[in-house]
Amino acid sequence: MDDYPLLNVFWTMLWLFLWIMWFFLLFKVITDLFRDHSLSGWAKAGWLIFVLLLPFLGVFVYLIARGRSMGERDLKQAQDNEAAFREYVQKTAGPGGGSADELHKLAALKDKGDITQEEFDRAKAKLLA
Repeated sequence: MDDYPLLNVFWTMLWLFLWIMWFFLLFKVITDLFRDHSLSGWAKAGWLIFVLLLPFLGVFVYLIARGRSMGERDLKQAQDNEAAFREYVQKTAGPGGGSADELHKLAALKDKGDITQEEFDRAKAKLLA
């Protein structure tokens, strides 16, 4: 390790970090390009060719020209994902608190004599199915 000073290790790590950041940014631009539904296929192909042939210039021009809409698309996708998650949780949890609450109500109806044992068994089987 004597022939490779600490400052060179620092510079190597810095360049590696910048290189990884660059690829992250490049992939982010390319995925945003294909996620955008307002662009035509030819416009997407043009941007992709520009970004791949002149990567630094292409990415920076894309960020300058379409950076604001890129952020809006990210925000919209996050909101859509959150809405889908909430809908899934509400659908899965059920409005009445689940099958345990419904079974408790059925047992109370059976105990009061409002429903027979056969009706209770059919409703219980339907709830648990």
